[in-house]
Amino acid sequence: MSKKFLFFLLFPSLLLFFTSCSDDDEDLIGNWVKSSDFEGVGRGDASSFVVDNKVYVFGGYDGKKRLKDIWEYNFDQGYWTQKAEFTGVARSAAVAFAISDKGYIGTGYDGEKYLQDFWEFDPTNNIWTQKANFRGSARYGATAFSIGGMGYIGTGYDGNYLMDFHKYNPATDIWEESVSIKGSKRAFATSFIVNDKAYVVCGMNNGSYVTDFWAFDPTTSLWEEKAQIANKTDNDFDDDYTTINRLNTVSFVIDGKAYIATGEAGSLVKNTWEYNPITDRWKEKTAFEGTARSAAVAFAVKDRGFVLTGRSSSYYFDDMWEFKPNEEYNEYD
Repeated sequence: MSKKFLFFLLFPSLLLFFTSCSDDDEDLIGNWVKSSDFEGVGRGDASSFVVDNKVYVFGGYDGKKRLKDIWEYNFDQGYWTQKAEFTGVARSAAVAFAISDKGYIGTGYDGEKYLQDFWEFDPTNNIWTQKANFRGSARYGATAFSIGGMGYIGTGYDGNYLMDFHKYNPATDIWEESVSIKGSKRAFATSFIVNDKAYVVCGMNNGSYVTDFWAFDPTTSLWEEKAQIANKTDNDFDDDYTTINRLNTVSFVIDGKAYIATGEAGSLVKNTWEYNPITDRWKEKTAFEGTARSAAVAFAVKDRGFVLTGRSSSYYFDDMWEFKPNEEYNEYD
């Protein structure tokens, strides 16, 4: 058989292979659309919270220094306003959450030491107030959420990987120990709230990307293990769970489903995944269409989800992207 004839025999198979790969990519649903830029300097490892449909982005690191500015995004009118500068120590990798009409910032890293101070921001009066120090050890890379009128901070790194959680009551300004997450210790995880339960996923422990996934019920203070985010069973539902686990990812919730995007797992990842808490299953969506990055921030307002800022090597970003999970991919948006 001639080499020329062998090539023509192989060529249809090669074409089918590449076409199939392309079709698989095109089958992913979801569309990322470039939105207006963040008005502050580009940064990674910032923190964010939402109060009254206004988004607040705080602190982080711009490649030269830790930051202490806070910016408000008027979601309805689409503009940014710089608010009163933070009166505490500039920091990166802090946590943030909102309760009622106030935002809260705590923990983090100032370039020399881990932090455990805790602050309240009043957007109405544009005032910072220091509150009772976080009850746990000074740390960075923790995760936080608010649910049932209480705030929770847990996991992270203080020289060791951690799994403790602590609950904050804003009415009394008192911290108390909550039930530690089960399974793996972790740092640089993400958390989200769906149907009055908090979910903690991803992160790193001792150099490995954790794959166990947990939901917290504040009414019982119990953690429930969910399906792992890697191929851990003989069933076929998790066969494609190869790009979910990561660290320094972000999450947001749209219409009762959670989404994770960006982050790193040995290298930067752009894969976007959707989690359905009813079925406890993940589905891959169209990959993040901005430059690959880690340590971004994300928010959801009025069932619309956004990712902004972040870092990649020596680059620090100020762009913002909206994800539309049910739209067909459109490369020209």
